[in-house]
Amino acid sequence: MIEYSKFVLDNGLRVIVHEDDSSPMVAVNILYGVGSKDESPEKTGFAHLFEHLMFGGSEHIKDFDGPIQLAGGENNAYTNSDITNYYDIVPAQNLETILWLESDRMNKLDFSQEALDVQKKVVVEEFNETCLNKPYGDVWHHLSSMAYKDHSYRWPTIGLVPEHVENANLDDVKSFFYSYYRPNNAILVLSGNISLKKAKEQCQKWFGNIPKGEQKVSNIIREKVQTKPRIKKVFGEVPSTAFYLAFHMPDRLHKDYPVCDLLSDAFANGRSSRLYQKFCKDEQICSTIDAYITGAIDPGLFIIEGKLMPEFTMEETLDKIWDCIHSMQSESIEERELKKLKNKVESGLVYAEVNILNKAMNLAYFEHIGDLELINKQTSIYQEITAKDLQAAAKKYLTKENSNLLLYYPN
Repeated sequence: MIEYSKFVLDNGLRVIVHEDDSSPMVAVNILYGVGSKDESPEKTGFAHLFEHLMFGGSEHIKDFDGPIQLAGGENNAYTNSDITNYYDIVPAQNLETILWLESDRMNKLDFSQEALDVQKKVVVEEFNETCLNKPYGDVWHHLSSMAYKDHSYRWPTIGLVPEHVENANLDDVKSFFYSYYRPNNAILVLSGNISLKKAKEQCQKWFGNIPKGEQKVSNIIREKVQTKPRIKKVFGEVPSTAFYLAFHMPDRLHKDYPVCDLLSDAFANGRSSRLYQKFCKDEQICSTIDAYITGAIDPGLFIIEGKLMPEFTMEETLDKIWDCIHSMQSESIEERELKKLKNKVESGLVYAEVNILNKAMNLAYFEHIGDLELINKQTSIYQEITAKDLQAAAKKYLTKENSNLLLYYPN
């Protein structure tokens, strides 16, 4: 059980405090409600670009990392389709240094052409390295555009093409910042050796005077129901033939979300899982195989992927994959296997609660999706999933008409 307190500043900044005096540290997490799904189709990659720009200096601070290191702390960030998240961890006595740094860059970035040019170059190089010059690196470009025709999940977080970032100008950057990087679009979490009283004083001192922004109205289009299978073949510089089989699944707050999550574990979580046993150990059809969900807030994807051994064809491999899916749909999973899956999930959730930084990030995330108390219900929700729930989800979502099949072949 994670205990927490919550208050809201006059400018709309939501603050959550988790007190844990067993740690000498404090974790500071700031989640901004902006991800790649909020971008314009003509200007993709901006959310990821901003993750870099936020470390390039602000109004009064030209070197963001230096003061953190001097205070004995560390920091990082990540961007995905739904959010951009910044986190720091520092000795409790130096907490004010972090709040000073975070508030200054929330208030006003260093909007200089030099800083923008540097970060654009870094992001474009990352695009080339991870997407264009890496085997299977463009998988999310293909898979996203296949699975999504309406929703803005149809491009990956890094962007559609590097030219969108290359062509970004200062006006674009300022508009994006003042649209999304406002206190009323942010969630601040303090977790660790901090009292609620001190948290209120310090948050008001450093963040209270930052002006709020206009309330953003979402223009995201809901994806239509897929009614027939989609297939795409890609030939490239890849070491082996590979497949990515993706199915649409429900959103994060839907009752079937944890069921699909557990179902993916049944297929391919660990060496005792069904797909690993059959495809990697017994028949040695694949060198690697996996099943997972994208974890998106809006309706996401359930994915099965594998890389084939050279002596096997794609056709026979996919036939066996569908046999495994049909088996999950027609046969109820044994109670012993189900219990093992639940225990793995529970141990992961319990382990996550040990670390103050994990707790800070999770508190911010659950507040953002609209159900903060869900953080304390996860274990019981997974424990209540039945074999019939898994079977029903397999029947409902893992169907041919709901499938998107991406095939990679070596040149």
